[in-house]
Amino acid sequence: MRTVRMLAAAALAGAALLGPAAPGALADAPTPSATAGEDAGPTEAGTTFRTAAAFRPGQEATAQAATGDYLYWVFPADTGERPTVKATVTLPESALRHGPATWRVDVYDGLRRRQPCMYGAQSRTAAKEAASLELACVLRPVRASADAWANDPLPGSYYVRLTVTGLPEEDLGQSFSARVGVDVSDKGGAYATDGALAAPLVPGATTAEPAEQAEEEDRRTAVEAAAPEDGWSSGRWSDRWLWTAAGGVLAALAGIGGHALTRGAGRPPRVPPAT
Repeated sequence: MRTVRMLAAAALAGAALLGPAAPGALADAPTPSATAGEDAGPTEAGTTFRTAAAFRPGQEATAQAATGDYLYWVFPADTGERPTVKATVTLPESALRHGPATWRVDVYDGLRRRQPCMYGAQSRTAAKEAASLELACVLRPVRASADAWANDPLPGSYYVRLTVTGLPEEDLGQSFSARVGVDVSDKGGAYATDGALAAPLVPGATTAEPAEQAEEEDRRTAVEAAAPEDGWSSGRWSDRWLWTAAGGVLAALAGIGGHALTRGAGRPPRVPPAT
């Protein structure tokens, strides 16, 4: 009976340890930054990386432009987050168009490296009669650090570029409107890595001198200005540590239980010790 009680206590202790950690590691729910941004996003888009219009996850950025223009927006993404970029293009009137048009959305990180999409229709062709089309790009989870040769997404600014890639030449210059938004899912420690960047990859954070000058003038640095609403994470803590600690405790409890089951009841009291 004592052995059964010990094993039951070990199981209860393991459940208590894993209970708080499981939601953080398994949940794929939007982060607070994805639901807190209720204020309106920008109503214009940039035409280059340098003039990209900034917005935050949860906001909706809009713009009106001429077909053939390149539109740029920028948003922050932090460690452990997986951004999903969505774009809706309202096309010119079908009576003014001469054929189908192919539109594409691309996402670049703070180093202006194009990031591949895990899922989503990154490029679509709209028929001549279509009034609008929707594009989507689900990025890979953002890592705290990576090797210099790797193309892993890192914390910092992410640029969205929207443009038409194929249409009849007569349709160039026609007016269209676009809506862009980003949803962010927290992937927790499943994609966590040890270490962190010295600074997130945001414009103006390549050297320490601009940051020191901004602090002396009591201004926000480029990293602070581009940060999510709740600030940048350190990149060193994740719920992976909770799972590691819980696994160690469970292994110790399993060892104690195995010892209790295999050691037996010992020498009977009426049997003299062997000589």
